[in-house]
Amino acid sequence: MSYRLKIDNRKKIALVVARELRTLFPDAKIALNFSNSWELLVAVILSAQCTDKKVNEVTEKLFKKYKTLDDYVNASQLEFQQDIFQTGFYHNKAKNILASAKIIKEKYKGKIPCTMDELIQLPGVARKTANIVLGTACGVYVGIAVDTHVRRLSNLLGLSPEKNPDKIERDLMQIFPKQEWPKISYRLIEYGRKYCPAKKHNHGACPLTMILNKQETKDKIQTINK
Repeated sequence: MSYRLKIDNRKKIALVVARELRTLFPDAKIALNFSNSWELLVAVILSAQCTDKKVNEVTEKLFKKYKTLDDYVNASQLEFQQDIFQTGFYHNKAKNILASAKIIKEKYKGKIPCTMDELIQLPGVARKTANIVLGTACGVYVGIAVDTHVRRLSNLLGLSPEKNPDKIERDLMQIFPKQEWPKISYRLIEYGRKYCPAKKHNHGACPLTMILNKQETKDKIQTINK
């Protein structure tokens, strides 16, 4: 089978997935709490290897203590580490957040930059974080955020065979229409949490699996992946 045919099949799977997820989660959105673009960036950095629920518990106190960008610029790293301790990897997260605060104040005059190239130059910011910030804070969609749910479900549903998040993002951008990019990550995340978690369960009973396993869907997609 040619690579092009593989892409065509995955595009058909993506259309089915997008349609069903729109029905299941029409209003899916970011689960992190924040009140401005800087707080969004902080929350997303903290969310690495941590649940959104725990991040929201931590930032509820954090954002009351550090109210302005200058509060982060002038913060003690040791004290800040203790403030975010519960999110894990607190040493690197504290270092990256406080370094980013200084860069944003000095280089961007206190404003979050709204380009991928600028965002990924900030400490602790890779494409996933940049995509979330760009979409939520700037209304700019140049990619698809790939977190652990999106990565796992992309493999499980036949959307991408890749393991590397950047390669998965590339595949998803090829198969999902651009109008789906703003919501598809959040819908996949909600789907993973509600119907198809990482823990052992009966995948055959998951809504998308049931639909993709229907003979009429298989015939339409002409999936030959084993």
